[in-house]
Amino acid sequence: MGKRLVKYIVAIIICLTAFSVRSSAQFKEEAFTQSYNSDSTAVADSADQLFSFKELFQGLAHKKDMKIGTMFIGSAILPGSAQIYNKDYWKLPVVYGGIGALAGSGGYYMYQYKKSKVIYDKYLEVKTGYEQLIGNPYPFEAPPLDLQAKQKGTWLLAGAGLVYWASLLDGVVNYHPDEQPHAGRAALYSALLPGLGQIYNGELFKAPIYWGCLMGSVYFLTNNNLNYKRFKNIHNQATSKDPAISGNVPIDAETAKWYRDVYRRYRDYSIVATALFYVLQIIDANVFAYMHDFEVTDDLSMNIEPAVISPYNEYAMNTTSSYNMGHNAVGLKFGFNF
Repeated sequence: MGKRLVKYIVAIIICLTAFSVRSSAQFKEEAFTQSYNSDSTAVADSADQLFSFKELFQGLAHKKDMKIGTMFIGSAILPGSAQIYNKDYWKLPVVYGGIGALAGSGGYYMYQYKKSKVIYDKYLEVKTGYEQLIGNPYPFEAPPLDLQAKQKGTWLLAGAGLVYWASLLDGVVNYHPDEQPHAGRAALYSALLPGLGQIYNGELFKAPIYWGCLMGSVYFLTNNNLNYKRFKNIHNQATSKDPAISGNVPIDAETAKWYRDVYRRYRDYSIVATALFYVLQIIDANVFAYMHDFEVTDDLSMNIEPAVISPYNEYAMNTTSSYNMGHNAVGLKFGFNF
């Protein structure tokens, strides 16, 4: 359980960092204001480079404003960077002290559990060899597994991960952009806590929808994974070479294999659905934050009226016929109001 928790925490950190690095368009604050022209001397848009250590360290020294994407990635790599940039220096002991103390003590308890497990595995190996060689039960009792240390270590490591996550969220909350709502902040809100970006954008009705979709996907993922492991164990027992094991299974090996493959496929579908809903709510928060000031009214109309079209012959091709030059044309003009 401890190893699995550590893997989950590491995977979450990697996914958050990769999301920030790979989705640079989500943090281009100039995406809808930059001009597009063919001037080769124009300076490249600085938002094209999402993260650089130079910008990070200049921002930490308060010599230059830092984009929210740079701050987030820097804080993910070096916890506390966001608090330094936001000038919340008093939070640094909480961040470093919390992560260090919880991770250190959690690692200590997990080490104690691993030591007891090594001793227990060695006992089982000696016991099996003794009983096979002598034929009598092993006369010594099994050493206890320190399951309490495992449980403490798991919870402490989870606490360290929670403090790390809280430091990232705190950095995003205390970032002060010029515009409200800020698209980068909305995307990171939803990345750190699904539905929070929608709440930040003022679209409260969307949050329960995404929560329901994600909880349903996670429920089916958990249930399908549980059944997959169940029928996998049954199949392993049914195909065991030991008659005492293979003879005590409720179904045959082929049936167990069929159910195992079905639930494994459903589990994979559930993983895909969970990932899609998670990414979708991030994109939704980002896009609607960008489009917050986009004016949409009910004044939609179309006008059709006659018009006289005067040709513009300054760049027109000269012809020998004077009839083709300088004459007006009569037609219809279509006008759309929206």
